[in-house]
Amino acid sequence: MGLKKVVKYAKGAGVIAYVFFLIFSFLTGFEPGKKIGMNLGYFSIEMFKILPVAFILIGLFEVWVKKETVEKYFGTRAGLKGHVGGILLAGTTVGGLYVAFPVAYSLYNKGADISVIFTYIAASAICRVPMTIFEASFMGINFSIIRFLVSIPLIIASSMLLGKYLKNRNYKIRL
Repeated sequence: MGLKKVVKYAKGAGVIAYVFFLIFSFLTGFEPGKKIGMNLGYFSIEMFKILPVAFILIGLFEVWVKKETVEKYFGTRAGLKGHVGGILLAGTTVGGLYVAFPVAYSLYNKGADISVIFTYIAASAICRVPMTIFEASFMGINFSIIRFLVSIPLIIASSMLLGKYLKNRNYKIRL
């Protein structure tokens, strides 16, 4: 039996064990398991509220936005402007990483630079406007400003370094 088959069976066994754990928890009243099941249901519903609209918008992006436009603003020649654009785009992305990865895929297909895509993905995890407003209301505006001033340069620098490293090794993303 090959390694791929073993991994496939292990994943399936993990899912089956998880389902049995949830069933066992609800039948026996095991509170931590019931909470895990309730959280799974809540997050699944929230995800299914966001994803259809997000995929429609991504489809419209695929059709309406020209490849030349993406290459101009997010391509290899965009430089720092592309990274800033990636951060601004990430700040307006609703749905977190559920939506960010399909958008990143679409950007890559349209000619965006790999380092800009890394910036977009990282920024979509930490620079979303609703999340920042929520954070500022609890932690204070000074905390949010300091976090941005530290995080954004680190995101850009690490994305540029990773992009350069991958380009030097002639890495190609297989889709």
